[in-house]
Amino acid sequence: MNRTPRPGAPPGATPDASVRRRRAIGWAVAALTATIMLITGALIAIGAGGDSGSPEPVPEASADPEPRYTRPADWSPYRPAVHLTPAERWMNDPQRPFWLDGAWHYYYLYNADYPDGNGTEWYHATSTDLVHWREEGVAIEKYANGLGDIETGSAVVDTEDTAGFGRGAVIAILTQQDEGVQRQSLFVSTDGGFRFEPFDGNPVMDNPGAQHWRDPKIVWDDARREWLMVLAEGHKLGFYTSPDLKDWTYRSGFERDDLGVLECPDLFRMSADGDPAKTTWVLAAGVNGSEHGMTTGTAYWTGDWNGESFTAADPEPSWLDRGADFYATVTWDDPRLPESERLAARYAIGWLNNWAYAGDLPTGDWHGGADSVVRELVLRTVDGRPALVSTPVEALDSLEGEAETVDGERVTDAAATPLPQPDSDAYRLRVAVAPDPEDPASEVRFRVKVGDGAFATVGVDFAAGVAFVARDADVAAATMPDAYRTVRTASAPARDGVVTLDVIVDASSVEVFVNGGESVLSSVVFGAPGANGLAVESVGGTTELRSLRLAPLAVAPVERLHDRAAG
Repeated sequence: MNRTPRPGAPPGATPDASVRRRRAIGWAVAALTATIMLITGALIAIGAGGDSGSPEPVPEASADPEPRYTRPADWSPYRPAVHLTPAERWMNDPQRPFWLDGAWHYYYLYNADYPDGNGTEWYHATSTDLVHWREEGVAIEKYANGLGDIETGSAVVDTEDTAGFGRGAVIAILTQQDEGVQRQSLFVSTDGGFRFEPFDGNPVMDNPGAQHWRDPKIVWDDARREWLMVLAEGHKLGFYTSPDLKDWTYRSGFERDDLGVLECPDLFRMSADGDPAKTTWVLAAGVNGSEHGMTTGTAYWTGDWNGESFTAADPEPSWLDRGADFYATVTWDDPRLPESERLAARYAIGWLNNWAYAGDLPTGDWHGGADSVVRELVLRTVDGRPALVSTPVEALDSLEGEAETVDGERVTDAAATPLPQPDSDAYRLRVAVAPDPEDPASEVRFRVKVGDGAFATVGVDFAAGVAFVARDADVAAATMPDAYRTVRTASAPARDGVVTLDVIVDASSVEVFVNGGESVLSSVVFGAPGANGLAVESVGGTTELRSLRLAPLAVAPVERLHDRAAG
C-alpha cells in the first residue's frame, strides 16, 4: 500500500518502507569513571557546537541533592521528565550506544529541517548512567558526501584496528539513501565518537538492485574472529561477514513473508537463565505485526548462528514489547564486565512512536515522539520457552522519591476506592493484584492521566490472562487514526495467584512491565495538560489490591547544547 511519506521520514519512504526504524556496574564504578574523566577530559573533543572545539569532559551523572518533581514552568505540556527528546525539530530511530572514555555514546536520527525539509542525520548524546543525558550535537551530517542523507546503522569501537584507522577508532556503518537507492557507507571518528568523517571508498556496499536494503547492524563474532553484519532486505534479513569493516561477503538470508518489510535488525549472543555454559543467539527485527494481531514492533527469535546462517529454534516470533509504540529497537552489552556477565544481560532502548501517526502527536516544540527508558534484558525460560525479560534500568531507581503505599485493599465494582494521588509530573506505580476468591473480578482497571474527562487505562483482564493499555479516552484519541485507539494486550498469567505491574508514567507516555518484565506494553499517552489523576476500578466483582507503591520520579532534564552555550 502506498502512502506519501511524512516529513522527517527518509526520502522515498512508503508505509512498508517507513515501518522504520545489564545493568551498570554500579554507582561506585560510575562515579569513579566520571572522576577519571574530569582528570583526562582533554582526551574527549566536544565536537559540534563548540566555538573552539576545545575538549570538555562528560559530567558525572549523580542524584540531584534537591530533586525536582515538577518539570520547569517553561516546558511544553508534553515534554517528558525522564525520557530523552530533542530540544526541537524531529527524532526517530535510536542508534546502538557504545562505552568509550567513561561515557555511553548514543545517537538518534534527527531532522533539523523538519517540517520543511526531509532527510536525517546522526545526533549525539552522552550519559554515564543511561538516565541523565547530555547533548553533544550532530555527529554525522546529512547530504555532506554526495551519497544522500544519513540513516540507520551501527557504530563499533575498533579496538584491534581491523579497519586501519587506528586502534580505538569509532567506525559507523550506515545506510545512505539518494534518489531512492540505499547503499551502506562507512564513517570514521578519531575523537571518541563526537565527529565522523566519510571514508573515501564509500559506499562500502553498493546496492545490488534491491528496493529495501538498509539498517546494517554490526557485531564482532569472537569465535570466528570476524565482523558480522545483519542487513534488512525487504522480506529477508541478510548476513554478511568481513575481516576489516570494508569488504563484505554475503553468507545467507533469513526470510519471512508474514511480517511486512523488515527493518532495524539486531543479532547478538546471550546466556540463558544466567548459565554461562548455555548460550544462544538472538535475531531481532522491526516488523509489521498485523498478521499476528500486533502493530509495528520488535520481533525476535532465539537460535543458532554457525558462521554461515541463522537457524531459529522456533519459527514463531516473540515480541520484545507488545505496546503500540516501541520500534527501531537497539540492544547492547557492557564491555566493562567479564564475558560471563556481558552474556547474561543487555540493555535496550526503543523509539516511542508508530509510523501510523508519527507526525500527528500533539507536541508543539519538537516532533517524532521520544525514546523509551533504557531497559535491562535477560534471557529466561518463561512457561517453557526462552524469552527476553525486560525491566527498567537500575539507575532509574535513583530518581525515585518518598513512596506512598497501600496494602490489602479490596476494590469492588460498586464503589470508588481512594488511591494516593501523584504530585509529580512523572511517577512509578507498582501494584500486585488478584481476583477476590469469594467474588472474583473479571478485570481491574487503573486510570492514569485522569483530568478534564480524559484518561488512559492500564489494566488486567483476569479471565483472559492479559494486561492491557487503552488510550481511546485520552485527549489525542479523537483526532488519531484507528491504530491509535486499538487496545494493546500482553500475556499476564497469575504467578502464585498474583499479577504484578510496574508502570512508568511520564508526561506523554506509559510503559508497563508485567510480572517482572515477562511482557511489556509501551505507548505514547496524552492527558489533558497538567492532568495527572490516578484511579482504580474493579469490573464484574472484587479485586484484591495486595500492594500498591506510588513513587514520584525526579525530573532528569537533558543538558542542552544551547544551555551550555548560554552559561
